[in-house]
Amino acid sequence: MSQKILKIITSTNGEHSFSNQLSSAIIEKLSESKPGTEIKILDLTKTPLPYLTNSHISAVYTPAEAHTPEQTEVLKYSDDAIQTLLESDIIVIGVPLYNFGIPAVLKGWIDQIARAGKTFSYADGSPKGLVTNKKVYLSIASGAIFSEGPYKSYDFSESYLRAVFGFLGMTDVTTFRVEGTAIPDFAANALPKALSSVEEFAF
Repeated sequence: MSQKILKIITSTNGEHSFSNQLSSAIIEKLSESKPGTEIKILDLTKTPLPYLTNSHISAVYTPAEAHTPEQTEVLKYSDDAIQTLLESDIIVIGVPLYNFGIPAVLKGWIDQIARAGKTFSYADGSPKGLVTNKKVYLSIASGAIFSEGPYKSYDFSESYLRAVFGFLGMTDVTTFRVEGTAIPDFAANALPKALSSVEEFAF
């Protein structure tokens, strides 16, 4: 049975990006056992989604049958992003740590896919995620070490992503890290260590 993977790129460093290289390794490992794997690449550094505006919010809370042509157009980015997400079995996201958090382009994508009635619902009186049966892999890259030690409390990327994806129904999240890339004693081995963790992981 084939699988569909959505690879999301958020680093401005292109092919030199540590998060992107680690994401590629994850996808390569995932594809080994399933030759028919389909991979869709969403490079948010090249095609960022628009940030939310009053027009977008107004359109979201207007019934579909009452949408004006302008509201239909403003929701197109959200509709397309949600459709791509729903069609994917696995989501692999490269996440460079910028100022202790995620890149703005990734937050912009999340704001477009987090939509009442589409990806979450309060219909039963409590929040319910509607994006289920997905596997998410986070490829987090950082110059310092944030998985442990004195900087651990400064990392707001993984905790935020786990929270928002969990809210949308995506609770199966695995994190890989390439860290210490700006620390002389760790830099040379940072990527090889991260790639080794992917190779040893039982996907």
